[in-house]
Amino acid sequence: MIYMTQKMTSRRKIPQRTCVACREVHNKGELVRIVRQPDGKVCVDTAGKMNGRGAYICAKPECWQQCFSSGRLGFVLKANIVPEERLRLLAEVNSLIGGG
Repeated sequence: MIYMTQKMTSRRKIPQRTCVACREVHNKGELVRIVRQPDGKVCVDTAGKMNGRGAYICAKPECWQQCFSSGRLGFVLKANIVPEERLRLLAEVNSLIGGG
């Protein structure tokens, strides 16, 4: 009969996500999630649990610039993001990450 002499411990796996702009992998909690809800509205998902198609972006300003200037965010979310929505999203993100 085999006895276990060491206590079995399980480590909780930390979810990883990739920034859609720089393609760097980070812990999920370090990224900002943008979601296109089923009704088509695009918004910042602070809890990370909203229904809809999501995209993750890191807090670097150059990543946000790249997402909006190249249209990458709209492509990933399969949504047309108009300039007014861009400004609203940037204002929400800046308040979250302390950008102003």
